[in-house]
Amino acid sequence: MSKATPALHLRSIWKVFGDDAAAFLDRTAKAPSDADLKDAGLIAAVRDATLEIQHGEIFVIMGLSGSGKSTLVRCMSRLIEPTTGELMFDGRDLLAASEDELIEMRRHKMGMVFQHFALLPHLSVLGNVAFPLEIQGVDKKTRGQRAAEMIDLVGLSGREEYYPRELSGGQQQRVGIARSLAVEPDIWFLDEPFSALDPLIRREMQDEFLRLQGLLHKTIVFITHDFDEAIRLADRIAIMKDGAIIQTGAPEDLILNPATEYVAEFTRDVPRAKVFSARMVMRPVKPDERETLRETQKHNAKVQEFADHAVNSESRIGVVDDAGSVIGVIDRQSVLNVLVGREPARPH
Repeated sequence: MSKATPALHLRSIWKVFGDDAAAFLDRTAKAPSDADLKDAGLIAAVRDATLEIQHGEIFVIMGLSGSGKSTLVRCMSRLIEPTTGELMFDGRDLLAASEDELIEMRRHKMGMVFQHFALLPHLSVLGNVAFPLEIQGVDKKTRGQRAAEMIDLVGLSGREEYYPRELSGGQQQRVGIARSLAVEPDIWFLDEPFSALDPLIRREMQDEFLRLQGLLHKTIVFITHDFDEAIRLADRIAIMKDGAIIQTGAPEDLILNPATEYVAEFTRDVPRAKVFSARMVMRPVKPDERETLRETQKHNAKVQEFADHAVNSESRIGVVDDAGSVIGVIDRQSVLNVLVGREPARPH
């Protein structure tokens, strides 16, 4: 990931609905109270949001219904115009872009997938996926080839001539994903894309999403209200409440160090084995045991992935970094501690 220039940088973004909202924010020094807003007849959907989203990360924004997460993601692409603040896209001032420039960026640099698939019913799968390329003016042969590649990527080869009504919900969502990827976006916005799907199909689509990210390494902003989904997908999570970002961090940070009682309550019932990695529960490797380790786990593997084996084995498990070097050891007791709810004293 590039640390120098974030893929997307939001600073003090407000979205206030109502008359003369920008002037109102200026009068209140961009720090209005709830009473100020109520007296002015205004609604603050996003309040003073500041975020940096790095290249190649999956950044999840979550909160309950009405928390402002969908409004915030639409502000990021200016589908909804922010009332005030700063919005930088790969170092470029997005709020200063003209309407024509913004249209070009959406066509060529941004991919969007929403909860409702919004497929065109009169077009086939191939036609739906190729549609944004047609809008760009790409010739028929090239857009057909590119669409076919995307259809294959999402596992729908053989269904190119099907129509949306002939597909299951999960297949329709795959078409929506393929369509959004056809333009090869630099950043990919997904607003609760799987929430309308049945649980088994939803899990399958999460698997597919992670597979695609492993291949494509996109910068992704993913909206959800489901913490299980968030911790499965996210590199980092921002939790929103009443339009404000309450806390941002890796899933384990939110659980171990909640900034507020709201965050603590939000994460209280999350199974720790789904969140804690091998690195978090390992102990240092002793000099005389390095050569005796017969099994290893990658440092970022979640405890639930190896818990059954670890608990039912007396063998110690080595933890290896991305280069394959042993950096620690997991034993049976360290896994049991996580399973019974004892959290590690501090992440490694």
